[in-house]
Amino acid sequence: MPMDQVAITLVHAVVGWALCGATMGIGLARTSLKRALVIHAVAAPVIFGAIAAVYFTFFGYLGPLATATGFVAVVIALDVVVVALVIQRDFAMFRSVLGTWLPFALIALSTYLIGRLTRG
Repeated sequence: MPMDQVAITLVHAVVGWALCGATMGIGLARTSLKRALVIHAVAAPVIFGAIAAVYFTFFGYLGPLATATGFVAVVIALDVVVVALVIQRDFAMFRSVLGTWLPFALIALSTYLIGRLTRG
């Protein structure tokens, strides 16, 4: 895969991660942790579904499964490095199904399904 295609794919994943982070940040500023986590869990697949629709419509360098796997890998890597190591200095977030594992699964599922639907 040429570097420009890798970069475009990565940018889509990073934008999705940033929007999810913004959702979580705003949620924490405006409501309880539990509500923020629920909002994030609902928003994450919607955000990544929209990003996947753009990606598959205009680029689609990878298939649905590879894109879903790549998007989730980027999200996990950024959550580990930026959120857990730099911001929280703790890996407690990874003990939460609602806070991490459910959104990861829903991101993968929504990306995969949009890829399948978009590609026919």
